[in-house]
Amino acid sequence: MIETSKPVVEKVAIIGGGIGGLATAIALRKQGIDAHVYEKARELRPVGAGLSINPNGLKALEAIEPTIVEQLKQAGSILKVISLRKNTGEITQETKITLMEKYGQPLLSIRWSKLQEILASALPPEIIHLNHRCVGFTQNHNSVTVEFEGKKTVEVDLVVGADGIKSAVRQILIGDGEPRYLGRMSWRGLLKYSHELLGANEVTTMIATPKTILLMDVGDGYIFWGATMLCVDDSSSGNAADIKSRLLKEFGEWASPVPEIMEATDAEIIVEGPIWDREPLSSWTKGRVTLLGDAAHPMSPSIGQGASTAFEDGYELSEYLAKAPNLEAALALYDKHRIERTHIIQARSAFTGRRSYEPDSEKYLQEIFRSNEEFEDWLHKYDPVVDCFN
Repeated sequence: MIETSKPVVEKVAIIGGGIGGLATAIALRKQGIDAHVYEKARELRPVGAGLSINPNGLKALEAIEPTIVEQLKQAGSILKVISLRKNTGEITQETKITLMEKYGQPLLSIRWSKLQEILASALPPEIIHLNHRCVGFTQNHNSVTVEFEGKKTVEVDLVVGADGIKSAVRQILIGDGEPRYLGRMSWRGLLKYSHELLGANEVTTMIATPKTILLMDVGDGYIFWGATMLCVDDSSSGNAADIKSRLLKEFGEWASPVPEIMEATDAEIIVEGPIWDREPLSSWTKGRVTLLGDAAHPMSPSIGQGASTAFEDGYELSEYLAKAPNLEAALALYDKHRIERTHIIQARSAFTGRRSYEPDSEKYLQEIFRSNEEFEDWLHKYDPVVDCFN
């Protein structure tokens, strides 16, 4: 491909100030593109959640800005051991995590809010526009005009919808309605907590089908926990006290430290929510508007690829916009390369999520930990710089 002397766009509006939108803004601005982030929230508030970033996601972030990866490693936890336990506490399998040795980057866990804070600090504060809820856009051959609540508007060359699984941009662009409920409810919490059974740099999954608990060190003394169970409907349990009460009713008899850690979590920070995904799309782009991250390819969290694939999206989009001959060619490359890869990851996430709640789920998870090599190689040997135009 003949590289252009300058990017094919000058000004980009990224709708959504989550981790995918912020990482994309950093990538675009490093290419000399005037990228601005528009977020509907009035402030970037801490979220009571933790997440993992896989080697492929760290490689993408390193290609965007190497110093960010070093900051994340300092702030989070490099996971070294994964354990499977029964809800009685009995260990059924313990596996050393060797991703660093195999792929050059570790499996990193971190608080969601700390990750967002680190990404936001890499951007000029004036380009992050809070209290901007996107309500529509119109485009022509030369530009896109984005309309926000309160009749605020901005005119740009390109709009990137990075506004999550309930993306307003996606609904205007595609109009495929509500996400698909996967028959599972989740509860998440985050707190500073120590316990003899919760080792540093460790993650534990406890299983009593059809329920699971994840306990994960996310750095700086914080533990993230996530509880999931099969549930016929996705209706809320009610207020914060009701949510905590339901949680303790469902998981309060599990082995230590599950009841203790749930009791110690402030009811107000427990996040209850259904697990959703969407059918994969054949195109993320129409004209001068495209999608990214959960707005483009929301997936079950079962293999922890939501953040990592969003970072891949952001890096690749920035490369295509900087090096393709025109905007149409850049977005065609973005659709072609990213949709093919994320389709596979979405399918694997959906399958693993379903199998993890079937009667023999414990046996399945043990096998996955032992014999996941072919998919793991394909996933983590991703090289953003090399693979971008191949």
